Amino acid sequence: MDFQEKYNSYLNSVEQSVGAFCDRLNCKPEILNESLKYTLKLGGKRFRPVLMYAVGELLGVDLKKLENFALAIELIHTYSLIHDDLPALDNDDFRRGKPSSHKVFGEANAILAGDGLLNTAYSILLRECKKGGEYICASEQICDCAGVYGMIAGQSADLKYENERNYNEKALNFIHLNKTSKMIVAPCVVPSILCGGKYYPELKAFGENLGLLFQFTDDILDVEGQFDLLGKSIGKDENDGKFTSVNLYGLDNCKLRADLLAEKCSAILEGIEGDRQFLSKLVRFVRDRNK
Repeated sequence: MDFQEKYNSYLNSVEQSVGAFCDRLNCKPEILNESLKYTLKLGGKRFRPVLMYAVGELLGVDLKKLENFALAIELIHTYSLIHDDLPALDNDDFRRGKPSSHKVFGEANAILAGDGLLNTAYSILLRECKKGGEYICASEQICDCAGVYGMIAGQSADLKYENERNYNEKALNFIHLNKTSKMIVAPCVVPSILCGGKYYPELKAFGENLGLLFQFTDDILDVEGQFDLLGKSIGKDENDGKFTSVNLYGLDNCKLRADLLAEKCSAILEGIEGDRQFLSKLVRFVRDRNK
């Protein structure tokens, strides 16, 4: 398969899992049921679960073992998007080209939808823990990456430095490593944990750098992206006083640093045995993406 065919094969597996999850949902009242499904069914790249499947295949992990972990990560990611879009945070009226959850269901219901997806993800992970010690460690890894020592810490720091003009690299790295990288590290290391820690340090470093690359590309696209492709508002970072890599380094230097991060990701992959072709192309996909 070429890269896109392979990506689509992973994506189809994710969509089947998400679709089955939505079909099983039967919450009351109906507005809770619909708001839980709404953003989840808007689609998107499903980048994190696709990444997990790709790493799992590289390591020779049975992809069925990853199915619920991949679903949990997508639920957590979707909850974070719903909450990100709220007026109290990024205040964005659009997500994936459609009205954000709070524009459709109201702020209170959007908060509950995000809470519901997060709690349901943890319920899925708790059930996985019944399968053995490695499943406990994998579940713990995801929870830590999503929690107060991961994504939430990054979000908090992002708010702290909003409209702060005393830019410094240490603060920016903290925001990026926690807000973005941690939830890209998780799908890289969960397959490793399930096969005894195989290439764990390399995959952790790969995830961290791929996450930084993802965030640098996001920052670049906020400056020169197109709404029709991104499906969300352009120029909001500058308007909202966000502390970004473009603020700190400038647009051209930011692009150069993104190129260096892509090279670093590729170099890390060289130290891992197996068919790395898809992951190598995935790095390029992240660097060159326009949405």
